[in-house]
Amino acid sequence: MTSLPNRSNRTDDRWLVGWAFGYAAVGAASLVVPLYALALGADAFLVGLIAATAAFAGAPGAIIWGRLATRTNRRRPFVLVALVATGLVLVAIAGAADPLVVLGANATLWFVVSAAAPVLNLIVVDGVPESGWERRFGVLNHYQGYGWLAGLVVGALWSAIAPRVLGLDAVSVQRWFLVASAFSALVGALVVRVWYPERPTTSPTRFARVSAAIRRPSGLIGRSVRAVPYGPSRMYWALRGMNFDALRRQTTPALLRYLAAATLFFVGFSVFFGPLPAYLVDAGRTADEVFILFVLSSLGSAVSYVRVGELAARYDPRQLQLGALATRGLAFPAVAVLGTTFAASTGLVALGVTFLVIGISWAVIAVTATGLVSRLSPPNIRGEALGAYTALASLGGGIGSVLGGVVATAAGYEAAFTLAGVVVAIAVVVVWSAKTASERTQSAALG
Repeated sequence: MTSLPNRSNRTDDRWLVGWAFGYAAVGAASLVVPLYALALGADAFLVGLIAATAAFAGAPGAIIWGRLATRTNRRRPFVLVALVATGLVLVAIAGAADPLVVLGANATLWFVVSAAAPVLNLIVVDGVPESGWERRFGVLNHYQGYGWLAGLVVGALWSAIAPRVLGLDAVSVQRWFLVASAFSALVGALVVRVWYPERPTTSPTRFARVSAAIRRPSGLIGRSVRAVPYGPSRMYWALRGMNFDALRRQTTPALLRYLAAATLFFVGFSVFFGPLPAYLVDAGRTADEVFILFVLSSLGSAVSYVRVGELAARYDPRQLQLGALATRGLAFPAVAVLGTTFAASTGLVALGVTFLVIGISWAVIAVTATGLVSRLSPPNIRGEALGAYTALASLGGGIGSVLGGVVATAAGYEAAFTLAGVVVAIAVVVVWSAKTASERTQSAALG
C-alpha cells in the first residue's frame, strides 16, 4: 500500500492555521458588517442588498482568479493577496461613516475572499495521490469551519463585554471589532507567508478532470464538502468542467423539476436571512444576542452533518429533505412571531431553539441535496448537473437577499419572513413532483 507523501503530514498543514485566522475574520465580518451598517443608519433593504452583493461578488472573483492561477501556475500570492486585502478592506469598513460605503467595501471583501477559494482546493491536494483528495478537502474544511465559528464566538463575547466594561457605543463596538478582525487576517497572511509549502505540482486541468470523475459516481467531491453544496470554490470547479450541450440534451424532467425547486428554496432561504440582522436589531436584540443566535444555528448544523449522513444512507433522502424544508418553511415566519411576542429573556430562549432547529434543517438539506441531483441525473451528465445546481443555488441566494430586503422595507419583516416560508413551501411541492416524476420514469423503464 502506497503511503501519502510528506506533503500530507500535519506539519506541512501549518500554513492552514493562517487561513483559519483569515476565515475567523471573514466569519465575524459576515455578521458584524450588517450590524455595523445598521448602527450607521442602514435599513432592511440595504442590509439585504449587502447580503446580495456579497453573493454575486463571489462568483466572478473565483472565476477571474482561478483563471489567473491557471495561467501563472502560482498559488501562494493569491492566498496572501486575499488575506492582506481582507485586512485592508475591514479597516476601510471600520473607517466608513456611510452605509453605502460599507456596501461597496463588503462586496470587495467577498470578491477577494472568494477569489482564493478555487486556488486553495489546488493547494491542499498538491503532491497527494487522487485517492487521498477527499481527506485533504476535509482538512481544508476543518480549518475553515473552525475559523469561521471562532470568529462568531469571539464576536459574541466582544459584543457582550465591550459595552458593559469599556462603555463603548454600538458604532464603536463594531468598529473596534472590525479592526481586530483585520489584524487577525493580517496575522494569517504572515503565517501563510512563513509556513506555506513547496511550489505547486497538481495542474488545474488535472484537478478539474479528477474532481469531475469523483463527482459523477458520488455526487460531490467527497463527503467532506457536503456541508457546502454551493459557493465560489465548488462553483468554479463545477462550471469549469461542465458540458453544457450534453446537459441541455440529456436533462430529464425530474432533474429539471428538482433544479427549479433548489433555486426556489435558496431564494426562500435568502429572503429570510437577507434582512434577518436588521429584524433582530429592530426587535430589540443586542449585538451579542444576535451573535449567539447565529452561533447556535452554526452549531446545530455542525453537530448534525455526520448523523444526517448516516440517516441518508438508511432512509429515503427525498423524504428527509422534504421534512427539513417543511420545518424551515414553518420556522421562518415563526421567528417574526417569537421575536416580538414574548418577553426579552423568554423570547431569546425561544429564538435560540428556533435557530438551532434552522441549523439542523440546513444540515439535512446540505447532505441530501447533491445526492438527489446525482440520483436524478443520467450518469454521464452528473458532473454537469451538479455544476448547474451550484450556480442556481448561488443565483437564488443573491435574488432572495434583494427580495427580502425590498419586502421587509415595504411591508414589514412579518411579510418578508412569511414570503420566505411560502417560497420554501412551493419548493416542497416541486421537490415532491420531482420525486413522483422520477418514480414514474423508473416504473416505465422497468415495464
